[in-house]
Amino acid sequence: MRPIALLFAGLLLMVALACSLMVSPETKADATTGNTLGPMPSLAGAVEWLNTPPLTGEALRGNVVLVDFWTYDCVNCRRTLPYVKAWAKKYEKDGLVVVGVHTPEYAYEHITANVREQVRKLGITYPVAIDNNYAIWRHFDNQYWPAHYLIDAKGQVRYTHFGEGRYDEQERMIQALLSEAKAQE
Repeated sequence: MRPIALLFAGLLLMVALACSLMVSPETKADATTGNTLGPMPSLAGAVEWLNTPPLTGEALRGNVVLVDFWTYDCVNCRRTLPYVKAWAKKYEKDGLVVVGVHTPEYAYEHITANVREQVRKLGITYPVAIDNNYAIWRHFDNQYWPAHYLIDAKGQVRYTHFGEGRYDEQERMIQALLSEAKAQE
């Protein structure tokens, strides 16, 4: 084999190996096996709550909860918002509670009046915690916008999704957790 071809083959092998070692930022648990990722972290530390009095994990127990980390000027968050709003409306009567956690990226997103105005403009009617100090973000050990955490009726994190996409999969997980909760009644 020629030296240049050997070098090229070695380079391709290194790229393939590096790609195989890359870990996707998405982690998930299977609703059908009852696997959990641990108890729901605390929602304490919001500087203000919109559309609700302050919520706690204990108060939410018995419901399936979708915690959505977002920030209003994030284009990826804006693209997920129609799905989150639709799930909140469609499954509210079945026991889904969506909790938006607005964790700012830019200085102007720390201004509570700006968040309040954007929540109104975007038609968000579910509870929103304003997490200006990243307290809830740290409780969840979160690293991404948008980030979705699905918590079962027993208060266990059962599924996470980071970034856009896989909306059908996320909705199936919501449905599975709601069915499971109903069967436990």
